[in-house]
Amino acid sequence: MRITRLVIGALIVAVALWIIVGEQMAGASANAVVNARLSTLRTPIAGEVEMPDRALGAATSEGEVLATVVDPLADAVRLDDLQMERNFAFAEVARLEALVADTRGTMAVLERRGDRFAERQIAELELRLSHARDRLRLLGVNDERAEPEETLAGDPSSLEQSRAREEVDVLENALAAARAGVFIGDGYNDAPNSQQRLVELETLLAELQADLRAAQSRVAALGARVEAEQVAVNRLAAAEIRSTVDGQVWDVLAADGERLQRGEPVLRLVDCGSLVVTLSVTETVYNRLRIGDAAEFRLAGSGEVYPGTVTRLAGSGAATVYRNLAVAPSRQHLERYDVALLVPGLRADPDLQCPVGRTGRAFFERRPLDWLRALF
Repeated sequence: MRITRLVIGALIVAVALWIIVGEQMAGASANAVVNARLSTLRTPIAGEVEMPDRALGAATSEGEVLATVVDPLADAVRLDDLQMERNFAFAEVARLEALVADTRGTMAVLERRGDRFAERQIAELELRLSHARDRLRLLGVNDERAEPEETLAGDPSSLEQSRAREEVDVLENALAAARAGVFIGDGYNDAPNSQQRLVELETLLAELQADLRAAQSRVAALGARVEAEQVAVNRLAAAEIRSTVDGQVWDVLAADGERLQRGEPVLRLVDCGSLVVTLSVTETVYNRLRIGDAAEFRLAGSGEVYPGTVTRLAGSGAATVYRNLAVAPSRQHLERYDVALLVPGLRADPDLQCPVGRTGRAFFERRPLDWLRALF
């Protein structure tokens, strides 16, 4: 009986020592905190901030308008110049269109005048030709051409007949030319003044139409430049500041109504989609870890254990890796060896609601009392 008690006592002591040693020797972090990346929203233009009151920790969704920056003194000088140039171009187009219309009207008048002149000129030639033929018949000569031997030299009647026939021939030639659009007269021109002027105006009209097309192209080009400049002025006159992440308001860096310069920060958001667990371990534990190793994270005050993996091994004095993270490391943390865990369960758990800043512990090896912790 005594031996039995000694054996049982020894077993109890051995189990206790195994638990104590296993718990103490298991790789664990001294401290661990839920962390996330920060997103700083800056104003794209200079102006006054219009921003409703938002409490720290207020939820934001990606694309949500969080603030507006308005600049009543936006520079629109270039836009005004372009609009003035476009108005001048419109005036030039209107002037050329009026000249084209007037030239076409004048050409129509000259064309009608030329037609009337040709009509009356042909009528005059026909009348003169008719009388010339009558005179030729009165001289006893048919309209047929006489043979050269039938004409007596020095005969006055023959001379009259010759002049009459010449007049008929000349008038017939002039009539044929007039019907073909060529007017033969005592002057040197083959067309009346109205037709000559019409030719000049046709050349002028072609030049005016070319100038009009160039002016219309200029109006179109200036219109495109005015639209582009209007967009640029609108961007400089007002700008919306939208959330870039689904997260929470971490810090408000400007007040409503404050005047800011371009590029100054307005809000700082925490990205709840980039949750990680940052922690520090001893050198011995750190040297046993590898990227991708399994780990477990347990929030303080909670029995829930979340599986994770090692995603970064930054070593000691890793202050630079925290420049864009929400929770900065303590001095004691930087004296140890920095490790980061990726724990998907923290984002998937709806009850946690972006638990940035909550603390806990991380473990990298199985411990003797894990089965007991799972019960509670």
